[in-house]
Amino acid sequence: MPDEKLNPFKIAQQQLDEAAKILGLDPGTHAALREPMRELHVSLPVRMDDGTVKVFKGFRVQYNDARGPTKGGIRFHPEETIDTVRALAAWMTWKTAVVDIPLGGGKGGIVCNPKEMSPGEIERLSRQYVRQVGRIIGLEKDVPAPDVYTTPQIMAWMMDEFYWQKGYNEPGVITGKPLALGGSKGRNDATARGGIYCVREAAKTLGLDPSKATYAIQGFGNAGQYAATLMNEVLGSKKLVAVSDSKGGVYNPEGIDAATVVKYKLETGEVKGFPGTKPITNEELLELKVDVLFPSALENVITAKNAGNIKAKIVAELANGPTTPEADEILYKNNVFVIPDFLCNAGGVTVSYFEMVQNSYNFYWELPEVHARLDGKMTKAFNDVYKMHKDRKVHMRVAAYLVAVQRVAEAMRFRGWV
Repeated sequence: MPDEKLNPFKIAQQQLDEAAKILGLDPGTHAALREPMRELHVSLPVRMDDGTVKVFKGFRVQYNDARGPTKGGIRFHPEETIDTVRALAAWMTWKTAVVDIPLGGGKGGIVCNPKEMSPGEIERLSRQYVRQVGRIIGLEKDVPAPDVYTTPQIMAWMMDEFYWQKGYNEPGVITGKPLALGGSKGRNDATARGGIYCVREAAKTLGLDPSKATYAIQGFGNAGQYAATLMNEVLGSKKLVAVSDSKGGVYNPEGIDAATVVKYKLETGEVKGFPGTKPITNEELLELKVDVLFPSALENVITAKNAGNIKAKIVAELANGPTTPEADEILYKNNVFVIPDFLCNAGGVTVSYFEMVQNSYNFYWELPEVHARLDGKMTKAFNDVYKMHKDRKVHMRVAAYLVAVQRVAEAMRFRGWV
């Protein structure tokens, strides 16, 4: 049985409860925000390459659309659960609100292991998913995007399936698409880039020179890889000391060349064995003495058990839900500055929103404009949350919740829902 305390949706509700209490939310609004507005569970029969039919389970959760159409990624993961999807949809609601874009929060998932599937099987699964959820998605309803183990190619198949259902092109129904199908420039590294802008702002508040900062990355997928190179490209930091993925990690206190280790990971599928380093576990990496730690994998890696051992000055959460509420309190007491997930990794949904805008008026921006607009959104969001953190004397995650929940609750009141 999974630990109930580590159930991601229970954690999301616990975090909301704390914010609702501080804001003095009325019971009706609080109750409405604790649960998804709607969710769809689907069965997805797919013919596999060997001729057999396998039935996959899928979900789509639309958590709250008071501020606009719901928005959120689709995960392909063997351990996907409805509670994970609910939590991620809730966090997407707060994420879109904290960066102040006119969208709500949604999320989707399919219980599958894409690493064990052929491209043809993945395409058939992707199209089958859209056949089932197509009735509840659309540019003005709910807009999916890539997430764990989903790619621009998968988004292209999904968009195409929606086209065949409807009989017309609606490119904005899916974001994270290839550029040839209406994707936005700057989308690939947007999650990490937005996080790097937040690290820059956090460093200013702490009097830290980011160009001299040491950093470590736990989780070396898309976001982690881009964080590795962008720390150098954007902030001038050359001291990446450790990286890890699901198979293990590598460490060199003298520094690891970010571009080279990314190339090695893409070629070999793992970071283990990278030349000039020694092995390190994911658990050991989290406890290294570094200036910036990027948890960039899955949920619940920093808990009450290891939070007291975290020595980083800044924890920049590129993953969703990497820190439990109990761990948050310990980190705050130990003066570890946490940039919470739904602020730190909001660059992805922000550029996805830019993609929707560009699709809607069929005019596309050049990369410097995307970067400038993203920087503006992330910097303002960080400053809004930091001001709340100082004014209310609460840790940064609570401050982010206060900003976001206040905005969603206000929209619900104006609509007359509560």
